[in-house]
Amino acid sequence: MIRVAHLTVKYGAIAALTDVSFEVRPGSITAVLGANGAGKTTLLRTISSLMTPSQGEIFLGDTALVGQKTEDIARLGVAHVPEGRGVVAEFTVEENLRLGALSSPENSAHAVAAQFERFPVLAQRRKQYAATLSGGERQMLALARALVARPTVLLLDEPSLGLSPMVTADIMTTISTLSREEKLTVVLVEQNAKSALRIADHAVVLHVGTVVADAPAGDVANNDDLKRFYLGLVK
Repeated sequence: MIRVAHLTVKYGAIAALTDVSFEVRPGSITAVLGANGAGKTTLLRTISSLMTPSQGEIFLGDTALVGQKTEDIARLGVAHVPEGRGVVAEFTVEENLRLGALSSPENSAHAVAAQFERFPVLAQRRKQYAATLSGGERQMLALARALVARPTVLLLDEPSLGLSPMVTADIMTTISTLSREEKLTVVLVEQNAKSALRIADHAVVLHVGTVVADAPAGDVANNDDLKRFYLGLVK
């Protein structure tokens, strides 16, 4: 379980998150939703220790994450796929995957092979530079690079950004399958609320850095006030 308790994060005097609390059940998908500037990316960056909160706590099981180094959090099984695909454009597909496997070099060849089996299109493109891939293929590569380290928690920041509806649907299906079959715990930050709510078990809605909803995804999807005022789904 991931537990976020009374988290406040500031950029100078400006609070990006204020007293944010919620829990993520093991093996579930929790969608973190809200408009631009709601604090979604800041939340993921703080869980990964890329940012330091001014107050509050974050736990992975019984382990406190605040104050730990980013690389140590990764070794605990937390993988972060940032907005913008998270791949090295100048590296080939295979080189990107080998880079992701550096944290477990004794199993790196097997881990890379497992991702080529999971994403056959990447196997076909293994010698291509990441810069030459389509947007959907680069997102697959970003996911695969995170998965070669065999995480138990996956933090995904806007995986559908810039993708067509068809490719977005494929990516969301992949995320759902990973959570269900690999028992992977997923925290999914998404601007595309409709797509995220279709696959999520739970949803947290942020507005200007505060939690305005923390409920089962179905309840959020059926709440017209939330959809109208915070998610832009009802005109």
